[in-house]
Amino acid sequence: MKDKKSIKKGKLIVFSAPSGSGKTTIVRHLLKQEELNLEFSISATSREKRGKEIHAKDYYFLSLKEFKNKIKADEFLEWEEVYRDNFYGTLKTEVERIWAKGKHVIFDIDVSGGLRIKKKFPEETLAIFVKPPDLNELIIRLKERGEESEAKISMRVAKAPAELATAPLFDEIVLNKDLDKALENAYDLVSNFINEKS
Repeated sequence: MKDKKSIKKGKLIVFSAPSGSGKTTIVRHLLKQEELNLEFSISATSREKRGKEIHAKDYYFLSLKEFKNKIKADEFLEWEEVYRDNFYGTLKTEVERIWAKGKHVIFDIDVSGGLRIKKKFPEETLAIFVKPPDLNELIIRLKERGEESEAKISMRVAKAPAELATAPLFDEIVLNKDLDKALENAYDLVSNFINEKS
């Protein structure tokens, strides 16, 4: 990332987990805590919009060609082909946009992307893994969402064991068995990290 002299680097807070672990719920809760001074990093994706999703609010929706062109132009902090022709990534301009506002960046991204950000910015990043109580609970949560086909749910569940195996590579693990406890734990971790003297 190009260092612009005028931009003061904030902190990077990464939340990663298998789908259905509750990371999005935790991230949304933390964004409401004004004293944390967080802003959500909107990911770019080449997938189609789902339901009521809005461009530049939920995701930056790019065509497959646009996404690949941005990869070639080195415009991503991290990116990944999560499923065939289904790319997700973090644009460098997104982090710069948030830092320019004097805020800290919070991410809700897949495990590989989260670890890449931690590797690029080891000092500025707190990487938190949200762990579901078990795989059965994960399947129940994904089905309760009612957003995806059985085939898509099976695909997500098939990926989960490999994702769960990466948990020890993260700075912290938040077990989401009891949501209130998980929210409290996540808040304390983020608050302590932001208030540390760099």
